[in-house]
Amino acid sequence: MSRGKKLDLFIGADFDDDWSEVTTPVKSTKNSEIKRPQKHQLHFSKEKRRGKVVTLVGEFSLSKEDAAKLLKELKKRLGCGGSYKNSFMEFQGDVKEKLRPLLIEKGFGFKAKH
Repeated sequence: MSRGKKLDLFIGADFDDDWSEVTTPVKSTKNSEIKRPQKHQLHFSKEKRRGKVVTLVGEFSLSKEDAAKLLKELKKRLGCGGSYKNSFMEFQGDVKEKLRPLLIEKGFGFKAKH
C-alpha cells in the first residue's frame, strides 16, 4: 500500500435496506407532577465517582426554578458543590448528616430508615 491511499474495507453491512431513523419521542417514566415539600418521600444514596464520594438525595418533584433555588441555598449552607440531574440532587462529599436537618427544616419528608 502506498502512502496517501485510503484502505477501503467492505464488511458486508448494508444500511440502506429497511433501516429508518426513529422519530417517536422517548417517554419519560417519571411523574412530572409538582408536589409540595410535605408530600415528598426522599431517600439518600452514596456513590463513588472518580474515587470521590457523592451524596444523592431525591426524587424531587419540583419545578426547575424551585429546585435551582433550593440547590443553591443548600450548597451555600453546606459549603460544597453539587448539581441537579434527573430529579435528584447530587452533593460533593458525604454530607448526609448535615443535609438531612436542612431538608427537614424546609418541610421535606423522608422514607423510613433514611
